[in-house]
Amino acid sequence: MSNGNCGANYLNWALKHLNMDETLCAYLQTPYRVISVELPLPREDGIVVFKGYRVQHNHARGPFKGGLRYHPDLNLEHAHALAELMTWKTALMNIPFGGAKGGITCNPAELDERELEFLTKLYTRRMARLLGPDCDIPAPDMGTGPQEMAWIYDAYGGYQGGHHPDVVTGKPLQLGGSAGRVAATGRGVFLVTKWAAEALDMGLKNKTIAIQGFGNVGAYAAQYLQKAGCKIIAVSDANGAICNKEGLDTKALLKTCNEKNISVGKATSYGESIEQDQVLSLDVDILIPAAIGDAIHKNNASKINARMVVEAANMPITHEGEKILAKNDIVIIPDIMANAGGVTVSYLEWIQNRSGLIWSEKEVEERTEEIMHQAWKSLCERHRQKELSYRQAAYLIAVERVAQSSELRGYA
Repeated sequence: MSNGNCGANYLNWALKHLNMDETLCAYLQTPYRVISVELPLPREDGIVVFKGYRVQHNHARGPFKGGLRYHPDLNLEHAHALAELMTWKTALMNIPFGGAKGGITCNPAELDERELEFLTKLYTRRMARLLGPDCDIPAPDMGTGPQEMAWIYDAYGGYQGGHHPDVVTGKPLQLGGSAGRVAATGRGVFLVTKWAAEALDMGLKNKTIAIQGFGNVGAYAAQYLQKAGCKIIAVSDANGAICNKEGLDTKALLKTCNEKNISVGKATSYGESIEQDQVLSLDVDILIPAAIGDAIHKNNASKINARMVVEAANMPITHEGEKILAKNDIVIIPDIMANAGGVTVSYLEWIQNRSGLIWSEKEVEERTEEIMHQAWKSLCERHRQKELSYRQAAYLIAVERVAQSSELRGYA
């Protein structure tokens, strides 16, 4: 898992570039609050104590907002890096949220449904005083989904009394979730990839794409891109990879893998099984890392052959890896722009819950595209004006916005 090195480096660069004073720098670099809890879970072989975390990084622009991750490698350092990333992501999108992140250090695949519900509700009760529609609003992340959000909604209602659907986003539709939320991050990746390809005079028609990660984000991005005329020539998941130079039928591939419960590497009727690492080094127009942090680093960055890398995952490129890509004139579209579709639709879900409105999927998609396109236009303008990389431009916009709100409110 990523240690957030790239994000910290760019934050420091932005603070220096913007000539921020020492007090403001400390305020923006330091989390507002860090919470860790012990979660004892009764199991057949006795009590097992899990660790839970929530890092609330900044709320100068609105309530803390960020996902809950269930992963065996989750630790406080990683939660901090991801919480900080959320602060810049919501600021870049110009939506009224701050940044937070948290979760439980566990492998959800090793827990049954009863155990997951117990852990999720126990975590919620331990954190309940710090959560709330105007305080901190969790959402799904790696290892969690609509069901976990439903359990949080229930546990928080039991603690607080009454119904509070706006305390959590990414819920099932039946409990106040938003149409379009499940596909939101993948669709956002598609939109940003399309705009970036247009900005580079590439377009998407017949462009070759490799995607590392074929979970929710990668699979939806693949289907939208394929529909737009791209050739998805390779995808990988946690257990394998597959390549077809003529283009994969990603929708059919996903259906086969789900029905047979197999890795993409085993679905050889669709293409040739390859090593997972090969997906990153294929000769393609666009590479989309949509799996884990630190996927591209100093030891493999020189092997990247794409013209553009779109960061669908959080922090998939290390700072050293980024330097090598830049030296090779490979354009990078940063995570805080590329994968912001999820938090944008979370914002729209929160609005619907607070106002009692229910928008159609079309309405949600139109509003999402409008918010993201406005952010993209601002990013491109800063990128061109200052001759900066897309990431540098994104950090300058985001850090400026948070700094302005922080200064207006004061630091005390």
